[in-house]
Amino acid sequence: MAPGAARRARRRARGALPAGARARSAEDWWWDQLAPSGSGYHLLQSDSMLLVLPGPGPARTRVQRRAARRAQRLLPPASRASAAKARPRAAPAAEPQQGPDPGWGDRIPLEILVQIFGLLVAADGPMPFLGRAARVCRRWHEASSQPALWHTVTLSPPLAGRLAKSGAKAEKKVLASLEWLMPNRFSQLQRLTLIHWKSQVHPVLKLVSESCPRLTFLKLSDCHGVTPDTLVMLAKACPQLHSLDIQHSMVESTAVVNFLEEAGPRMRKLWLTYSSQTTAILGALLGSCCPQLQVLEVSTGINRNSTPLQLPVEALQKGCPQLQVLRLLNLMWLPKPPGRVVTPGPGFPSLEELCLAGCTCNFVSNEALGRLLHGSPHLRLLDLRGCARITPAGLHDLPCQELEQLHLGLYGTSDWLTLAKEGSHLLTQKWCHTLRELDLSGQGFSEKDLEQALATFSATPGGSPPALCSVNLRGTRVTPSTVSSVISSCTGLLYLNLESCRRLPRGLKRAYRGQEEVQWCLEQLLTACPPPARQSQTPDPQVASGALHPFRILDV
Repeated sequence: MAPGAARRARRRARGALPAGARARSAEDWWWDQLAPSGSGYHLLQSDSMLLVLPGPGPARTRVQRRAARRAQRLLPPASRASAAKARPRAAPAAEPQQGPDPGWGDRIPLEILVQIFGLLVAADGPMPFLGRAARVCRRWHEASSQPALWHTVTLSPPLAGRLAKSGAKAEKKVLASLEWLMPNRFSQLQRLTLIHWKSQVHPVLKLVSESCPRLTFLKLSDCHGVTPDTLVMLAKACPQLHSLDIQHSMVESTAVVNFLEEAGPRMRKLWLTYSSQTTAILGALLGSCCPQLQVLEVSTGINRNSTPLQLPVEALQKGCPQLQVLRLLNLMWLPKPPGRVVTPGPGFPSLEELCLAGCTCNFVSNEALGRLLHGSPHLRLLDLRGCARITPAGLHDLPCQELEQLHLGLYGTSDWLTLAKEGSHLLTQKWCHTLRELDLSGQGFSEKDLEQALATFSATPGGSPPALCSVNLRGTRVTPSTVSSVISSCTGLLYLNLESCRRLPRGLKRAYRGQEEVQWCLEQLLTACPPPARQSQTPDPQVASGALHPFRILDV
């Protein structure tokens, strides 16, 4: 045999495994490296992970534990004592490393952390998130202290509604904190809301005028003691202030008029509560002191005022030509008579929302509505709830061609009124391609008229599905077949109110929210009211007489 062949044979003989032995794989080698025998660790393998656990190995079976105890009992006492002494003791646990771990929060750059906080503040507001984030660590405290995040703040003293002395003390404590917060946190404040301030409104607004030059919106809710000098001082110190909400607050009309005269050219939004002093404020608006005003809302307070409000429509159109939203909520509104010579005003060419809703019947007529909207082609929302004198013919004559929301509901006011029974199809035929919300609750339209009106959504122009997603038919004479056709035609219907509809079967007279509930209503209607069977030319006399029917459905 050649020397090279003999040498290779000897190597194979030395590397050969004994009989019954298994070749070690790379996996076995890694297991030994992770948890070598005698290290005090063992491996536990699951479906998706490999755990290295300290302490004893995996739990032994019952047979193994019983065999170990039997072998221990068979040993002599001397051997047991020597085995116990030879058993190695567990090494003491290593002390944890000293020094603080910075963590992932300190490794994020401050600019990125401020941007993340800004997204949360934009969604939920600065409080209570910023107050809690400031307690996490120094880096988070520094990020939450950035004035750019504190752009919207609502301040209310504690103990609101308690005794007057306690409330005054609480307001003084908050005022002491605001003396530091205003220059250090609120220097870039844009929107401020004060609620339930009774005695310290002037000092708070003085701090705002000194430290918040970027203020754009101010809301005073249930606040007292607002003087004329306070609002004028604020108007001069905050050149970007363009929105004022003083609903449900005791503010003198002189203070509001002086404020509008100072900040009128830049005013965009104004919210008022109707009272005996509202006439003076409206007079300032009619005098063109706010030519850029876009939102005007006048509503009644908790105690409803029964004194009617006379509003000269044409003068308001000249004084506020840029008005986009006009809301006269829950008040007795009377348009001022135009006089002998009827001269139509310029209208509101930019008006998109008109709300004249009230809980009782008001005196708005087709003629008054026409005076308001004769120059508003871009109207999107029309809320006439409680306006029982408005007829479908009057609405059909309006110049608005792209109306999206129409609310004509009558809530508790139609019992003693003579309502129109025809004409609802005039509304749907005009706005079927743009209407998204329709409210006809409490109206007295007949069954055939409602069927004709709602059938318009089945044949929209262009073959596109209708945009209708909310229908309120509460208390109307709508029939099951009409409701079924509406649901089938309007695939995007998300809200359907069928409460108090006497023509519908029992169990279905409720409000449905979401597509699942609306489709369930359709299934129930189709099951409860199947289509009538086709009659033969020679009907059975017993069937014709009703003898085979256990009951008859009477038309109520």
